[in-house]
Amino acid sequence: MWPQTYTPIANSLALSGLAAALPIFVLLVLLGLKRRPAWEASLAGVAGAALVAAAVYRMPFGPLVQSILYGAAFGLFPIGWVVFTAILLFRLTVETGHFEVIKDSIGSISGDPRLQALLIAFAFGAFIEGAAGFGTPVAVAGAMLAGVGFAPFEAAALCLLANTSPVAFGSIGVPLVTLATVTGLPLARLSAAVGRICAPVSLFVPAYLVGVQSGRRGLRGVWPAAAVCGAAFAVTQFAVSNFIGAQLTDILASLAAMGALLLLLSFWKPKSSLTHSPELPALERSRHSTPVLVRSWAPYAFLVLFVLLWGFGPVKARLERTTVSFTWPGLHNAIERIPPVVSRASPYAAVYSFPWLAASGTACLLAAICGAFLALGMKPAAFLRVCSSTLRKLLLAELTIAAVLALAFLMNYSGATATLGMAFAATGRAFPFFSSLLGWLGVFLTGSDTSSNALFGNLQVVTAGRIGLSPVLMAAANSSGGVMGKMISLQSIAVAAAATGLAHSDEARLFRFTLKHSLLLVAVVGVIATLYTYVWPGWIP
Repeated sequence: MWPQTYTPIANSLALSGLAAALPIFVLLVLLGLKRRPAWEASLAGVAGAALVAAAVYRMPFGPLVQSILYGAAFGLFPIGWVVFTAILLFRLTVETGHFEVIKDSIGSISGDPRLQALLIAFAFGAFIEGAAGFGTPVAVAGAMLAGVGFAPFEAAALCLLANTSPVAFGSIGVPLVTLATVTGLPLARLSAAVGRICAPVSLFVPAYLVGVQSGRRGLRGVWPAAAVCGAAFAVTQFAVSNFIGAQLTDILASLAAMGALLLLLSFWKPKSSLTHSPELPALERSRHSTPVLVRSWAPYAFLVLFVLLWGFGPVKARLERTTVSFTWPGLHNAIERIPPVVSRASPYAAVYSFPWLAASGTACLLAAICGAFLALGMKPAAFLRVCSSTLRKLLLAELTIAAVLALAFLMNYSGATATLGMAFAATGRAFPFFSSLLGWLGVFLTGSDTSSNALFGNLQVVTAGRIGLSPVLMAAANSSGGVMGKMISLQSIAVAAAATGLAHSDEARLFRFTLKHSLLLVAVVGVIATLYTYVWPGWIP
């Protein structure tokens, strides 16, 4: 068994941290400066991580290769599976012409792209995040925004920005369930703490979204809608996370936001209305019969139905019995983790689960099948043609997702990620602020708040105990800060680009655009966590 070491260079945490960060520097340089496509940057990042693992951490060749393969497999399934089925669902409505009806029906609510962004990117996207997660909301909402007239870059950017507030409670609360499992802390207290950090951010995210989209002048025209949307979501998020639980937080908060928006729009309209870019076709408002509307929206209705069904306790338990799990050869328990990353030295497990039926992507596929044959009237041959064309278009996006997860898993198993975590933990009294940045880094590397919580959750608790801070608050800060890293993870960028039809050459521009917003918002989360620690400790659950 190969033991990890977290200070391989001269027993120096600073020097070792610089070496561990090399793959991240590679990603930042290629995306931010060289403007290379995400798939190229991610493959280069894997190469950099392999170099660091072999030359700096002295990781044996066998586990090194197997950790790359293990991560790539996890990237393709279940994450890549969700991306494929979500885009397939959208393409079916496009190929049958029914997305035009969806566009018109949204236009009947409002043809103003600012309000469409609130309804689709923020509110509906949060609902899908709460029900499914793992890239599904960006894929579905991004495709819908592009379909109703948003330019691909704008649609991708807005969906990435909007997919912040709900992430910590996504997929029926899986990130926090994972955090509770890893840390041994009560789920109810973690849920309450995350709600108290995220709710203040959720309050202004809709306004922030519109401000980014159309500037201060554009925001002034729809500030009542942004305020109502943010208040409804934030209040419900706070109440449910504190008094009901993590599992239903996003679903109820998003329904509250959608309901509040629709109620407001029933008697209020913006004084000045914006339109989409002139080079794009104008969104026409036309009236359709109820049966036509029902047929057109049926695939998304099936999506909501199946996703909720897949998350329902008894059904979920039965579906999970079909999951195929096996220990990854050459990696499972071949590596030993040591303190302070874990409380005592223990083998590092590597168990791959293939939830072929329980995965949210499978629920999305069933929605696509039911929508295609029961509502859209497609023939089997036409359905297979759309499946084939969708797969071809997503090849590079799937490659990016596989490479990013390979990078993350290699850094985990080599010990590089733990080195970076310990470097953040060495910040002492400033740790409440940097605790959020640690979660942000974890999501940037893995693309998942769940994975970030599994990666750094216990380290947060151990560090909190050493410096006399609340372990619940520090673990919650990890998850809350992590949500702001979602918009810059290469996995999310690849999903957004694929969903909106954005050119691969523009992925680097999308990364640079979201990076500044990501840094600003994670700093806000860090400040909130610091205020709870030193100014309002009575608010810590």
